[in-house]
Amino acid sequence: MATTKFLIPDMHCASCAVRNENSLKKLPGVKSASVNYAMRSATVEFDETHVGEHDLYRAVESNGYHVRAHAGYGTEAGGHDHGGTADQAEVPAARIKAIVSLGFAIPTLFLAMFKISLPWQIGAFNASVWLQAALSFMTVFAVGKEFHVTALKLLRHFAANMDTLISLGTVSAIAYSIWAMLAGKSEFYFETGAIITAFILLGRYLEAKSRGQASQAVAKLMQLGAKSAHVVKEGHMTDVPIEQVRVGDVLAIKPGEKFPVDGKVIKGQTEVDESMLTGESMPVSKSGGDQVFGATINGHGFVHMQALKVGKDTVLSQIVRMVEDAQVKKAPIQKLADRIAGIFVPIVIALALATLGGWLLATHDFARALIAAVAVLVIACPCALGLATPVAILVGTGEGAKKGILIKNGESLEKAKQIDVVLFDKTGTLTNGKPEVTDIIPLEGRTHREILMIAASLEVGSEHSLAESVVGFAKSEKLSLPGVENFHALPGRGVEGVVDGKRVTLGNRRLMQQNKIDLAAVESQIVALENQGKTVMMLGLNGKAGGLIAVADVLKPDAAAAIGALKALGIRSVMISGDNERTAQAVAKRAGVAAVLAEVLPQDKAAEVKKLQALGQRVAFVGDGINDAPALVQADLGIAIGTGTDIAIESGDLVLVKGSPLKVVQALQLSQQTFKIIKQNLFWAFFYNAVAVPLAAFGFLNPMIAGAAMALSSFSVVGNSLRIKGKV
Repeated sequence: MATTKFLIPDMHCASCAVRNENSLKKLPGVKSASVNYAMRSATVEFDETHVGEHDLYRAVESNGYHVRAHAGYGTEAGGHDHGGTADQAEVPAARIKAIVSLGFAIPTLFLAMFKISLPWQIGAFNASVWLQAALSFMTVFAVGKEFHVTALKLLRHFAANMDTLISLGTVSAIAYSIWAMLAGKSEFYFETGAIITAFILLGRYLEAKSRGQASQAVAKLMQLGAKSAHVVKEGHMTDVPIEQVRVGDVLAIKPGEKFPVDGKVIKGQTEVDESMLTGESMPVSKSGGDQVFGATINGHGFVHMQALKVGKDTVLSQIVRMVEDAQVKKAPIQKLADRIAGIFVPIVIALALATLGGWLLATHDFARALIAAVAVLVIACPCALGLATPVAILVGTGEGAKKGILIKNGESLEKAKQIDVVLFDKTGTLTNGKPEVTDIIPLEGRTHREILMIAASLEVGSEHSLAESVVGFAKSEKLSLPGVENFHALPGRGVEGVVDGKRVTLGNRRLMQQNKIDLAAVESQIVALENQGKTVMMLGLNGKAGGLIAVADVLKPDAAAAIGALKALGIRSVMISGDNERTAQAVAKRAGVAAVLAEVLPQDKAAEVKKLQALGQRVAFVGDGINDAPALVQADLGIAIGTGTDIAIESGDLVLVKGSPLKVVQALQLSQQTFKIIKQNLFWAFFYNAVAVPLAAFGFLNPMIAGAAMALSSFSVVGNSLRIKGKV
């Protein structure tokens, strides 16, 4: 399966998007297609053996629309093509059209409204009438020709959209006025066609400008990447374009410069401003071996780094790609709006014809009947319905990206606003995930150094965070570590192997019980350490207890604040851990978590999520490890910590760049706020059409007022969506 994304710049209403999406879905080999009206883009997943990209383009072009290839995600963050850039390019042209049309339409309105007579008479009419006709023709058919060109294109395919309604309404007003002149009548409606055109062009300008503002957050992210890098080779520093940096290159970063790509510091130390990734303003200290990320800003230090990820593999490029994907995918709540938009235009045309017929039967006044029908055509607006959801998602995901909260799709937003309980995996989420050795208790007459040496030798083969702490502590003590034979990692229990001819087991109580190692003599010491929130690893030597090693994983500074904030939102917090009950309870107590699930094996985390769901709870799971992936998928909302492994990030619905628990609260608040705005947008869009169309049909709305209302309806939806900014 392949995925492609392309732009459809001349879509002007939600029904355009629905028509193109349906055409794409009908093609053989197309697995899924999503056309986003707000982004003017299409994303299609298809089987290349059955259909090609040009077939997709032809399907859209056959509907009367143009296609512009999307530049893709590029090689660098700065090279992305994005719907926001299309909006920004659209704004100047839309502004000129709005200004020129108003320049023609306003004089037409004044001449007609105040019945101004000019000193000249041309034929049977005052020059004022001829000037109104000329100005309205310029407005409707010159400045507003896009409506009629699109309507004619669609007519060839027996289709219609919002442009069709506008074209029918304005041309009807002009045509009637010409007929009235030929028939020698005194009532004309040139100004109606001109003002409707001008108002709608003004509305499109305001909408394009607002949509550009809505997508600014991601557009700014894409521009953050460095444009060049200082490559160090054989002691010489050479400046090269960022596209020429390769994995393994050594780069020099001067004070105040951006890191060009992702990698690690190999020389020097500095502080780095990572706010563009994490949303956190405090600089982070970096020295040899520490990770650095492209587009973050170096402080006052001069450092050398080694490039490890370049181009589309950098964190910044992945963030932009993820946010772009989220913005083109539709939320479930949008389906109803799409269904209505798909049948909206034909229904409005039918209502306009019914209005025309009804007024003719009731009054026998064609002019009055026509004006009511034109008002119906112009007032109806599926655009607001089409914009209600995607623009709010556009703003919400953009705001999230600025704060280090990556929302994968609109469905995740919908899930997040329904969460009842947040299930935190302890290690790496509520705690730093980097335990430190705090206590070593030797038994059987052995020494501290001997116990540490044996344990560290065994743990060299393990990737567990507890193992890293033991090995790191042994290295800091400058211990020489003998080799290990017959090493086995036992998930959820510990490790075992042979060190210096001794059969060694290192792990928790379960492992000791399985090996029939008696811990009675040290039980009180184990309990005391566990009551302090420390994890105790028991060392067995040839079937006997050889010592204890206690480690502590420090609670994150804002963990307690996050739990308190969730409680204030009415959301319950639960901590899940592989630690024993006492250790887990001690950590939970410090964090303020009321409920604890302790001694849970990695493979059982998803089952614990299921148990909560079986009680009717909607569960968010927060985790960062490979063994968290099944639980992240099982949960109603998976929240992956971006400092964790790639598989966890792939499994999550939301990804938090860096591991602050407060980001969980911010993510839920942002989701709730965005969904609240979506519901408001949809309500007002439905309400507007439900009220406005009947008012127009019964003659209570002048077509010019209807044109202004229609133009402003879309702008109001976009404006309401922009209120998400700064709310979280």
